[in-house]
Order: sequence, then structure tokens, then C-alpha cells
Amino acid sequence: MLSILIPVYNYDVFALVETLYKQTLECHIPFEIICLDDASQEFAIENQRINLFENVSYSILEKNIGRSAIRNLLAQKAVYENLLFLDADTIPVHHNFISNYISEIENKAVFGGLLYENKKPLPEQILRWIYGKKREALSLSERNRNPSNTALVSNLLIKKEILDRFPFDENLTKYGYEDLLFFAVLKSNQIEIKHIENPVFHLNLESSSLFLSKTKTALENLVLLDYLNKISKNESKIISSFGFLKKMKLISIFNFLFKKSEQKIKRNLLSNKPSLFLFDIYKLGYYCSLKTK
Repeated sequence: MLSILIPVYNYDVFALVETLYKQTLECHIPFEIICLDDASQEFAIENQRINLFENVSYSILEKNIGRSAIRNLLAQKAVYENLLFLDADTIPVHHNFISNYISEIENKAVFGGLLYENKKPLPEQILRWIYGKKREALSLSERNRNPSNTALVSNLLIKKEILDRFPFDENLTKYGYEDLLFFAVLKSNQIEIKHIENPVFHLNLESSSLFLSKTKTALENLVLLDYLNKISKNESKIISSFGFLKKMKLISIFNFLFKKSEQKIKRNLLSNKPSLFLFDIYKLGYYCSLKTK
């Protein structure tokens, strides 16, 4: 009935699997939990304990294939028609997490939401925490205003036949915008995403410097998606903002101002009081610089 699919990369996933295993047993349904490790260098020994659970498997790929390809591979390996994708660095907030999804099993795609713990993290992790709390940990009412643009694959129940028809785009081998592209494809094919209150905590906070680096990688993906006409301005505020600047013939002056202020903005983003407004400026500035190379 339910295949729980967890892509793993350099993360100890035992606590998540143990929690899911106990909850799913209580539901008295046929299930499996498949963990695929994308050629990690860390936690391989710790994660091998997962194989001691019945109907649970953990295996390591010989080479890294990327975030999109590993999700497609997980879906291919699944034996049940209902797939629950969870990121390795999440944990269910509620004890009835699995039963909540079982009650929604007739829907084609269901997103339960994402939360961040209220405890303030280390100073060097503040940017990722603030961004997550303000931009990802949205209320149900906020998510329902734009269901496709606010869903994430980190906590998604979806029918296997949908993944068979619309797999993740494996042209994206680097980090960034896989979720946005996937849900844009579903939306264009009239597949609705139902939002419910069934969240997981996102536990693994990157350093601000690493998050900035990954953001730049993601923006390189966005340039590619825009070039291939796979993402429109309706799905991306950055593409929309770039289009506005181009229409008003302001790209050159924006690039000039960004280059003059880039290091100052970066210092703010790496501080213990980062501004999300400046983060948005930083992203748009870097995107403009890529588009005008």
C-alpha cells in the first residue's frame, strides 16, 4: 500500500527510519521503506543498522547520480502505488504522521508542510534558519494561495503512476529548483497538489556560507531552465524581476550597483542578523550577472 522513499547523502537517517517504522506498523498496512544513499562518504556504517528492520532497506550507490535521478530511481524500485517522499534530514512533528497520510491516500499528490524548530541555531547557521522559517515553513492558508509554488518534495505523498508519467528532470544534476520544475510540470498537466497540516521538521541547517554557495549553484540551474523554457515568470519571481528590469532597460545599471555592493551584502548575509530583503537582492544580482555574461 505505501512505499516510503528516502534519498540519503551524508546524513544519519536511523532516527527518521525508526520513527516511520513504528508509526507505519501501528497502521497495519503493507509497506516498505527504501533508503538509497547517493554515494555518501559519511554515516554509511551507522545507516547499515536500518537493514535490521523488516521491510526496510538501505543501500549505497556506487556513484553520485544527483537529486533528481535518485528520486526517480527510488520511485522505480517502489512496489506500492502510493509513494511518500521524505528528505533524510527531516523528522515527523506528530505521532500520527503516517496515519494522517493514509487518510489522504485517495488524492493524487499531498504535501504536509515543513517546519523549523524555534530554538535559535548557531550564529553561522542563522541565514538558513531564517530563510526556512520565513519562506518554507508556511501556514496551510499561505500554502493554499499558491499550491504548486509552495509544495516541496521533502514531505510529499504522490501516486506512483504520476512519477511514471512525469519523472524528475535528470538534466538537473546540481542542487536547486528541482522541486519548482517538478510541480510546474504537474500544474501544466492539471495535477493538483492538496495541502494539509502534517509537517516534518527540517533538522539539518547548513552554514550561511554553504547556503550562499548552494544558492548560486541553484541560480545556475534556473538560468538553464529559463533558457530551455521549462520555467516561466509565473513560477519564478527572479525570472519575473529580471524580465521587468530588462523591459525598463535597467539591467546594466542594476549589474553595476550590484557589483559595487555585492561584498557589503554578503557580509550582512554571513552575519548573525541577515536580511532576507538583501538575500533577494543578492539572488537577483547574481542571476542578472549570469544572464548577461
